[in-house]
Formats: sequence, structure tokens, C-alpha cells
Amino acid sequence: MKKIVIAIDGFSSCGKSTMAKSLARNVGYLYFDSGAMYRAVALFCIEEGLVDDNGINTEVLRSRMDGIKITFEADPVTKNSITFLNGRNVEKEIRSLQVSRIVSPVAAIDFVRTNLIEQQREMGKAKGIVMDGRDIGTTVFPDAEMKIFVTASAEVRAQRRYDEIIARGDEADYNEILENVQQRDHIDQTREVSPLRKADDALLLDNSNMTREEQEQWLIEQFNKITKEC
Repeated sequence: MKKIVIAIDGFSSCGKSTMAKSLARNVGYLYFDSGAMYRAVALFCIEEGLVDDNGINTEVLRSRMDGIKITFEADPVTKNSITFLNGRNVEKEIRSLQVSRIVSPVAAIDFVRTNLIEQQREMGKAKGIVMDGRDIGTTVFPDAEMKIFVTASAEVRAQRRYDEIIARGDEADYNEILENVQQRDHIDQTREVSPLRKADDALLLDNSNMTREEQEQWLIEQFNKITKEC
């Protein structure tokens, strides 16, 4: 069977990464979390003191961008991808609310997107991959054979994010998370570089009221249909 590129885009906290990981495992593809790459850059900015009340120090970030290396390795047990920033496992750190607060502004910086898009395209040359993010089907892989755009209500997404943080044993405030989700939606859709939008040929999936099992079944059905046509 011919291998394809699967691009999954959509709003924050829609469960894109979860469904992309599951789909990759089910069809034997490699999974890459593009959102984790932007989160890793945001974490770098925080740790290097490039964020203050005035925003992100883009001048210094630009000068250091070539020294930011983001890679993925498969967890030997779960088979999920683990994010590494300059050789350090940062999978837990990049999921913090502190990183969530600045990841959208970081992702809106043109030279950050250009750098990471180049890395993402390199990852996809061999095909047989699943990648999720905000602009995978529109900018990174506009010729991807399978494109999915995922959405859900802001309230549902905030609750999912809240439950995820609590499950890790960390403290969380639902209203603060909801505000963050709404702010990220606005930034993602209005940024000048690669704004979040549904590709014309993408399949729309509203998973507000879907179970994980229903999502998995729907994705497999779409995958089987598309690969038979390729």
C-alpha cells in the first residue's frame, strides 16, 4: 500500500495530538507533533529570559534560532513521540500553562515558523507520517493526501485541558484556562503568517460530543477510503 502524508489541523485542546498518535499507531506510521515544536521554542524563550512584560525579545531570539534543535524519539513503552530540546527531554515542561500563555505569540513570529516549517518538511519527505498542528495542511504539506480539520467548543476544550493538568497532579483554574483557549483562538486565526484555517480539501471533524473510540473509528474509515483511492 502506498504511504501518504496525513495532516491534522485545528484549534488548541481539540485532542489533535491524541488522535494523531492513535492513528499513527493503528496504521503503522510515524507521528510528529508540530505544536510541541512551537512549545519547545516558547520554553526556550522562558528559560533564557527572553520573555518580559513587553513580550518576547524577538531580536535575541532571531540570533539564537539556528541553535534551537528540536527532535523526537519514540517512547519505548507507549510508542508515543517524546519532544527533545537541544537533546533534553522537555515533554512535561512544554505542557505547562506558563508555556501555553506564550506559545501562540511565539508561533506567530515569521522567522520561527520559517525555521520550524523547514524542519517539518524534512521529516515528511519519506511519507508514512502523521503530523498535527495549525497549518500542516495549508502551509507545511499543502499536497498531503489526507487532511483533517478538528474543532470543538471553547468550553469543551478548556475542560479537557483542565482535566489533563489535574491528572498530572498540578493545580489548575478552569476560568483561566478558558480565557487562555479563547485568546489562543484569536491569535491563531488573526496572525499574519500562516493563520489557522481549514484547507479547502480538508475533512471537518467536530469532536465536541464524540468519544475517543468514535474518533478512532472515523479516522480509520477516512484513512482506508483515501489510501484505496491513491
